[in-house]
Amino acid sequence: MSNETRYRTFSDFYPFYLSEHQNRTSRRLHFIGTSVAATLLLLSIITQSWWLVLVALIQGYAFAWVGHFFFEHNKPATFQYPVFSFIGDWRMWSEILTGKIRF
Repeated sequence: MSNETRYRTFSDFYPFYLSEHQNRTSRRLHFIGTSVAATLLLLSIITQSWWLVLVALIQGYAFAWVGHFFFEHNKPATFQYPVFSFIGDWRMWSEILTGKIRF
């Protein structure tokens, strides 16, 4: 990606996001990390153990970054587009869950 490219809308960003997640193992790691994060977030609400929110964020990104650094061999878009990337993680997760994207 050129340093000049700036995405102003999520709909413009999402095709780029998907292009950065072509490796199946990386997508699986993202899906697992997001699923574990969602579970921890839900558990934090149920138990009111708010420290689990931090654990959820750390482990969710850990799975994703392993996918990028060891399988995609690219830099996570989170560093340049944190909000769009966060939304992209959840959209890709839902599209994997519904079978739109291959797991």
